[in-house]
Amino acid sequence: MTPIRSHVFAALLLAFAAASTAGAQDLLIENVTLLNGTGAPAVSGAWIAVEDGRITAVDNAPLEAPDGAVVLNGEGRYLMPGLVDMHIHLRGGVRTPPEGLQEPPSPNFEEGIQALHGYLYSGFTMLYDAGNDPDFILKLREQERAGEIESPRIFATGGIVTYPGSHGSSAGATLVDDWPEAKPLLDAHIAREPDVLKLTYEERGWGSRPTIPRLPVELMQIIVEYYNERGIRTTAHTSSELRARQAIFAGVDALAHPIIQGPVTEEFARLMAAKRVPMVTTLTIGENYARLVEQPEYLDQPLYRATINPDEIETLKTGTRAEYEARPWTWWMKVMTEIAKENVRMVHAAGGVLVAGSDQTSGPAGHRELELLQDAGIAAADIIPIATLNGAVFLGLQDEFGSIEPGKLADMVLLAANPAEDINNAKAIVEVIKGGRIIDRSALSLPVNR
Repeated sequence: MTPIRSHVFAALLLAFAAASTAGAQDLLIENVTLLNGTGAPAVSGAWIAVEDGRITAVDNAPLEAPDGAVVLNGEGRYLMPGLVDMHIHLRGGVRTPPEGLQEPPSPNFEEGIQALHGYLYSGFTMLYDAGNDPDFILKLREQERAGEIESPRIFATGGIVTYPGSHGSSAGATLVDDWPEAKPLLDAHIAREPDVLKLTYEERGWGSRPTIPRLPVELMQIIVEYYNERGIRTTAHTSSELRARQAIFAGVDALAHPIIQGPVTEEFARLMAAKRVPMVTTLTIGENYARLVEQPEYLDQPLYRATINPDEIETLKTGTRAEYEARPWTWWMKVMTEIAKENVRMVHAAGGVLVAGSDQTSGPAGHRELELLQDAGIAAADIIPIATLNGAVFLGLQDEFGSIEPGKLADMVLLAANPAEDINNAKAIVEVIKGGRIIDRSALSLPVNR
């Protein structure tokens, strides 16, 4: 590990340690069925001890509770790691300016915090924001790590880096078109301490999307190396097998999306297994359009009603639904989402690393992502690591998060039903635990609590 990387990583762990112990409580969970997130078979009659926000013991025999610990009876319950959504764009941040205005509205922190509360309520303890107003998302990240707000753990890119005119080249993006002239711009981006660099590498020209400029692959390779040398992992937005292959061999550490422009080859699925490059699934974002048009009643499910304001649900069912119905993009994405589902299944079957991510901004959307993975033919038991440990792998922090093992931060969800039998059972939440502390779901700023 280089001195720079070691310094960055040590600083990051220090921030996690401070956040995990803020208000931490010692905890003992008794006699629970454990799904530890690694893909190992469920273990019944497990006991889990937590001290200072970290798991200290996992055993099949009774453990003694630490002095003053909270004790949870897990009999008839199921314990899994906290869920992750490794591709969000938190609402309240980047927004399109209203017609006639040049500048977007100021960030809405209240809106963002409600969305964060919705994720916590839904069992999500870790999020990665893949591009947003840096002043908005990095401030919320700072507040979360200081224990000033109730929130899942926040990891963020801030603003993305891309080529002028390319995908995502507005709303706080750093635009680069030459080297070494780009160094000062990238140094300014790095100074804000992004957890992961997000690049976009796509010219579009597919479906109903017009062709746009694309980041040159040679420049992308230089940028990836520049960030990696400073201890920062990278992910790239791609949508075709060709561009995904080029991004992988340019050195990106992860893919921000599955292949959606067409069926992948068997060779690509094997490549993903050999390279072990994490791929974020993001099926929900494409499926969401036609689902709203054809099945608006999904918004009446308890998790949606609990976390989304009633007036917003009404707007979605009326104005937004009519808008989506009229868009050619809606019907294109309905077809292509089925292709993306099969592509994701193939990568998983070959042994590739999938990571759950919705490309949306709500806990219910995160659960929908898991439902679509199950619909794609991936077994519920296999989805559990995709929705937990693999999120930490995406971040390069699998030694800290993502599974219920001694030494790791105690982010967990206690359930009333078995998610390894049906991933929809991940919604049967009894308790959400972050850093060993039981979240008071009744105190979150959500419609269910008003």
